[in-house]
Amino acid sequence: MKMTGAEAIIECLKNEKVDVVFGYPGGAVLTLYDALYKEDFYHILTKHEQGAVHAADGYARATGKVGVVIATSGPGATNLVTGIATAYMDSIPLVALTGQVTVPLIGRDSFQEADIRGITTPITKHNYLVKKVEDLPRALKEAFYIARTGRPGPVVVDIAKDVFAAPIDYQYPKEVKLRGYHPLYEGDLETIDQVLEELRLAHKPLIFVGGGINLSDSAEALRVLIGQTGFPVISTLMGLGSIKSDHPQFLGMVGMHGTYAANMATTECDLMLGIGVRFDDRVTGFLSEFAPKARIIHFDIDPAEINKNVLVHLRVPGDIKWSIPALSERVKEVAGGLQEQIRAWVEKVRFWQREKPLTYEQDPELVMPQKVVEKVSQLTQGDAVIVTDVGQHQMWVAQYYGFQNPRSLLTSGGLGTMGYGLPAALGAQCGLPDRKVILFVGDGGIMMNCQELATAADYNFPVKVLILNNQSLGMPAQWQRMFYGGRYSHTSLKGHTDFVKLAEAMGVTGLRVTKPEELDIVLEEALAAPGPVVVDIRIPETADVWPMVPPGGRLDQMVFGR
Repeated sequence: MKMTGAEAIIECLKNEKVDVVFGYPGGAVLTLYDALYKEDFYHILTKHEQGAVHAADGYARATGKVGVVIATSGPGATNLVTGIATAYMDSIPLVALTGQVTVPLIGRDSFQEADIRGITTPITKHNYLVKKVEDLPRALKEAFYIARTGRPGPVVVDIAKDVFAAPIDYQYPKEVKLRGYHPLYEGDLETIDQVLEELRLAHKPLIFVGGGINLSDSAEALRVLIGQTGFPVISTLMGLGSIKSDHPQFLGMVGMHGTYAANMATTECDLMLGIGVRFDDRVTGFLSEFAPKARIIHFDIDPAEINKNVLVHLRVPGDIKWSIPALSERVKEVAGGLQEQIRAWVEKVRFWQREKPLTYEQDPELVMPQKVVEKVSQLTQGDAVIVTDVGQHQMWVAQYYGFQNPRSLLTSGGLGTMGYGLPAALGAQCGLPDRKVILFVGDGGIMMNCQELATAADYNFPVKVLILNNQSLGMPAQWQRMFYGGRYSHTSLKGHTDFVKLAEAMGVTGLRVTKPEELDIVLEEALAAPGPVVVDIRIPETADVWPMVPPGGRLDQMVFGR
């Protein structure tokens, strides 16, 4: 098939079953955009390249497919960097196609030239610079394979401008052969037998699940294992939704803003099964005191993660799509005995749940943020796709929304990227047009990519944007209250932004809640509206996230209020 390099890229996308790309045109990629025009390939034009990459990320998290983003050379490519790093930290499959100056101009500090390969090397699984058109099909085939296989992640394909126009006799490779890259899917069944023996010896076991469960679509297999063993379960932020929030064995999120029951169970357990987790510092607290009485078993597809942060007693490398069912098969024979030997432990963790459940201050004169989350959870029955930005609202959502399904919480966990939420919600809505997508965001975070409200209007994406507006940078301000003597150094926002007018200026319906009695009516109106809606919800400036483990503290050293 004779065609240009740009046309070959579109054929590659079709071969990879890509049904939408997100992007922003510029000089180096105009030939590619001309080919997109001729092919009528579905493309979402955002208002900023950072919006495009976060939208591709949200699409990938919501659908499980590889997200694709296009940007031009130089500043277009560098504007993707934060989004690429966000995807890398959370293991999100992403392919970024960037334009580059023509081959003769590379390395000459040419107009709109940036070494995006060098810039993104630490934050990608792999990247390419394509200077020959005949290399395009292979590079793209490998990019999608690397992005989606093993531990998922972003791949950058940087393409010289003259490659787009060069002729090629197109043929897409049938297979990928990469020396040194052989993702591990199935591990050693003898290791699974060893895990079973550890389970037989445990009297205070705990299952600890992370984002790997959602990314590998292993939630159903996990739920089978949980039912067989009767073991209590805790989750990271990224693992929420993999088990129903109201499941009787679920203790909640663990870590800095985790539940009392989850943190105490971690402190007292004698066996921990860490499945698809990174043992991140926000989870572990004081590292040497994390799960101090437990033998730890780590299930992970990435061998490099095992023993990186927490030394474990047993490694179970391999895809958890393989390891969890393999363990379930063996647990069948001893399930009754396992549940019998942990009766006292189950009663203990239930006592912790009753002793100190999640609570918050009730004030009939104020709109409490936790109440907002609870009300949205009730109205959606925990079945919406919830997207958050980063900060206090993110933790309130993790604590008080009743997640029922996997892939139902999209949030920047590892990098903690403010500005992520709005474009990610648009990407999720694009990928799941029949689902209700709701964004929780702060009045600080919404301003970082508020231009994407216009994108929501352009494509009529019916995303509901709930701004928990405390007129401050909430989480830094909370830390300043707790650790810096209440010195609010540049965290108080002036409150001059009228978010209702801002929404309306961009073609989006704007609503406002200032009193508790307005909350139910306005939320119901917003959720029922057919198009995008912004709701400015005024919450107390000093509302804090509790409980909290102070930095450097142990998980059992929780603070429950000021």
